[in-house]
Amino acid sequence: MNTFYVTTPIYYVNDVPHIGHAYTTIAADILARHHRQLGEDVFFLTGTDEHGNPAARAAQKRGLTPKEHADEMVVKFQDLVKLVNASNDFFIRTTDPEHCAAVQRFIQKLYDKGDIYIKSYSGLYCSSCEAFYSEKDLMDGKCPDHGTEPELVEEENYFFRLSGYQQTLLDFYDGNPDFVKPSTRFNEARSFIEQGLEDISISRATLEWGIPIPWDPKQVVYVWVDALLNYITALEYARNESLFLKFWPATYHLMAKDILKFHAVIWPALLMASGNELPRHLFIHGYLLMGGQKMSKTRGNVLDPFEVMNKYGVDAFRFYCFREVAFGQDGVISLEGFESRYNSELANELGNLVSRTVAMVKKYCEGVVPGPTAKSKEFSSISLRLQENTMAALENVELTVCLEKIWEFVRALNKYVEDTAPWKLARDSASRDALNDVLYNLVEGLRICAILLHPFMPETTLEILRRLGQPGSPGNLAIENAKWGGALSGATVESADPLFPKLI
Repeated sequence: MNTFYVTTPIYYVNDVPHIGHAYTTIAADILARHHRQLGEDVFFLTGTDEHGNPAARAAQKRGLTPKEHADEMVVKFQDLVKLVNASNDFFIRTTDPEHCAAVQRFIQKLYDKGDIYIKSYSGLYCSSCEAFYSEKDLMDGKCPDHGTEPELVEEENYFFRLSGYQQTLLDFYDGNPDFVKPSTRFNEARSFIEQGLEDISISRATLEWGIPIPWDPKQVVYVWVDALLNYITALEYARNESLFLKFWPATYHLMAKDILKFHAVIWPALLMASGNELPRHLFIHGYLLMGGQKMSKTRGNVLDPFEVMNKYGVDAFRFYCFREVAFGQDGVISLEGFESRYNSELANELGNLVSRTVAMVKKYCEGVVPGPTAKSKEFSSISLRLQENTMAALENVELTVCLEKIWEFVRALNKYVEDTAPWKLARDSASRDALNDVLYNLVEGLRICAILLHPFMPETTLEILRRLGQPGSPGNLAIENAKWGGALSGATVESADPLFPKLI
């Protein structure tokens, strides 16, 4: 059986979750659900990053210990994962004792190998992103991501010989042109390496909230090294067996572009140094913007995902995130944009199509899905292309492209209703076979839509199948069943309230 391993970055607990965390988590969930539909053995990992200076400062402001603060904040992230209906297989915390022990074993191996050494260091440090910057990397003397002035830090730290892996990294990039997606991000990542790599500090001497360096417990592991290692440490203790040989290397690490350098340069070098394979792909998505700016807790322009989903529904939110903004690019979101998509596409096009189809089957066929009298060659070929196109789009993590292909089919089915006018066919007993064919085709088209749309809107699609009297078990949701002719005739449809009540 093929395997598929997808990860989100682990989310930092210095503050509450925001819509950006939900965005990446839903994207990973879409891929995980799709690959389960393909019959693959899937492992989907998410979690929280709990060490480091910002978390310690946030705890201090609240009058808590860092661990007390982390224990409270992690619940909010776990709640978010549940709320967006993510099907993750494990939720890792970097304060897990198993993770901490594995991190110590990892860096001890590099130290014993000679890839870690000690030296004094002075540099400009942004505590919000836990990274050192050179003067040329700053924007008007400030951190390019947080807009704050970095502080000068002088310490004696342990350093990883990143510079020693520069050519090996370049060779790897040249041999793996699809390692970082989209291609623009690949070029950006490679340019980081081409500009020359310097050794990086992997410990902190002035911080207590972290994993102790095993050979020098007066220092703790740099939070980014600690965090990156979660992708392999989780496989050692997520279940009662080691999953490393089964699932590593990861198929996709998903993340926003602000952490590209850590994942595209430092992470591969650490893996090379330890003798481990590199992940197959990194997929870098853009920012969700409000008012033309990246949503950021520091800037205070954050849209609360809990509030949005509570008001409009989880599946509607999942749909909007990837329908409105091309995945991989920056894009502007707004409540106005959401409501427009909700009314026009979810309420009018999909929800209304389901309601009309069920109503016509009840009215003209006593609620029983008719059998077709003739195979629809037109829809058979269209649905085959749709299946192929959606699979190709998801294989390349083109989530927005996939949704567009499905929606083209939804619109084709709506046009089919208008073109065939079942209400007119029902007036003529000689048109009974034609009427049955139309109604069967609508049920079958919606069944196929539900299967292909399932990774994006899992609860909605199960409800569509239930209303159509079609089975919604995991086996019936397999991609191979998204072929024309699989609808269960003789099934009883069920009326219900609108899937998406129109917003006034």
